[in-house]
Amino acid sequence: MIYLGIDIGKRHHEAGLINESGNPIGKTIRFANSKKGSEKLLTFLNQHQVTPENCACGMEATGHYWLSLFSFLYQLGYKVTSFNPMQSDALRNFYIRKTKTDIKDAYLIAQVIRIDSPEATPFVQEDLLQLRHLERLRYALVDQSSDVKRKIIALLDQVFPEYEQVFSDVFGLSSTEILLNYTLPEDLLDIDTEKLADVLYRVSKGRYGITRARWKAEQLKESAQNTFGISIGTEAFKMQIHLLLEQIALFEKQLSQIEKELKELSDRQNHYLTTITGVNDVTAAVILGEVGSIDRFEHPKQLVAFAGLDASVHQSGEFNRSKTKLSKRGSPYLRRAIWQAAFVASFKDPALSLYYQKLRERGKAHGTAVGAVARKLTHIIFAILRDQTPYVPRPQTNGD
Repeated sequence: MIYLGIDIGKRHHEAGLINESGNPIGKTIRFANSKKGSEKLLTFLNQHQVTPENCACGMEATGHYWLSLFSFLYQLGYKVTSFNPMQSDALRNFYIRKTKTDIKDAYLIAQVIRIDSPEATPFVQEDLLQLRHLERLRYALVDQSSDVKRKIIALLDQVFPEYEQVFSDVFGLSSTEILLNYTLPEDLLDIDTEKLADVLYRVSKGRYGITRARWKAEQLKESAQNTFGISIGTEAFKMQIHLLLEQIALFEKQLSQIEKELKELSDRQNHYLTTITGVNDVTAAVILGEVGSIDRFEHPKQLVAFAGLDASVHQSGEFNRSKTKLSKRGSPYLRRAIWQAAFVASFKDPALSLYYQKLRERGKAHGTAVGAVARKLTHIIFAILRDQTPYVPRPQTNGD
């Protein structure tokens, strides 16, 4: 058996071959991350009489740069395993000389395949690949939108610090309408109270009754009259707030479009993830996109580790288990989705909320208890994806 190790890079990859004894076969080859480069790799394999029948391939899942090469080798019929770089790092630590070079890494990766004999990585289905790209883009847009909102709040704190006390949601429909049309305190002072009340009534679509809309208008006018905001250069603040609000509107339009597509793609997987308390359509799409094929994982603990929800324990002379933290290795997107679902399940799921309360009664901090729920939730996700059956809460009367 021949083992092919490939060290992945953005522009170039490095490949090396070893035999069953772990000895190098020839020299390594450096090739570009391109069609021409893949042809060079194929010529290299042919020169050493390497075929899909006598070779096992391994590569680190570095960023997204490995996907094209993985697809190329997979379509040729090779058994290809992609793995977390931490696996090759562990083997690298056995060597006295720890100098990192592309040539050594190529052989180390081949050694990982030779020693561990891992299963081939399932090829990512087209729908799952699209889910992964879209859900990650969604998170990026959500984070950007949050950043823009923080900037608007910072601007209001300077020019109209009392504004936040008037609206519970500064970025709700009513507040956004006011900020777009009557941004500054002087703008609010120039408009008649009854007209302002009519605007609030209309934009709120009846959520504000006539009486409440008038009260809210009077509150705005009073806040504008007694504001302690700065009164110089306010037009620049006004322009910034308008432009940033336009960005938020664009983000919301894009997010709506992405979430619609995510639901369509995830529904085609015929999953039962949304039967879990706290897992909505978007969360399910993130889980499917990040996990890919559940066949990649033999045990639920492996999925827990992949999500970075396993404990990272650092022993010391004053070790205290209550200070144990999450490893936060693996997929940050999957960890974020499961954590959000666990937060909801901790209070609303019949079984998991009971588990959460027991941990709190034992003196565990809120975050520690939610983390424990997240790990249990990951076990549930594993079982649902493996067995293709809905989730049924089973509150335990004894023990945990």
